[in-house]
Amino acid sequence: MTETTTTTRPARQRPAAVVLTPNAEARIARLMAEAPEGAIGVKLSTPRRGCSGLAYSVDYVTEEAKFDEKIETPGGTFYIDGSSVLYLVGSTMDWREDDFTAGFVFDNPNAKGACGCGESFTV
Repeated sequence: MTETTTTTRPARQRPAAVVLTPNAEARIARLMAEAPEGAIGVKLSTPRRGCSGLAYSVDYVTEEAKFDEKIETPGGTFYIDGSSVLYLVGSTMDWREDDFTAGFVFDNPNAKGACGCGESFTV
């Protein structure tokens, strides 16, 4: 009888669906410092909205959903809606402020188009 040896490689940790810039992480930390009671993190989702079909939405979250992606940042937990991950893989999320506007900005390689006002995108 021949003995068979099986070796398994350790599972590679897959990269996060969204890369957060230092400015985005700092903004998440500030949001969590001011979060309402019961908030466990901040969540990014892509609800159907706008003239192009999908929009970016960042909100407080009070409970973890089973299929959400979870990213630990120095200032708090960042979640990505499980049904939105497909539209966001490879994206970079930044926080930008100037004299007139402030907000999260997304560099999304999956977006094939956007509406004129920049509020929504299509994949």
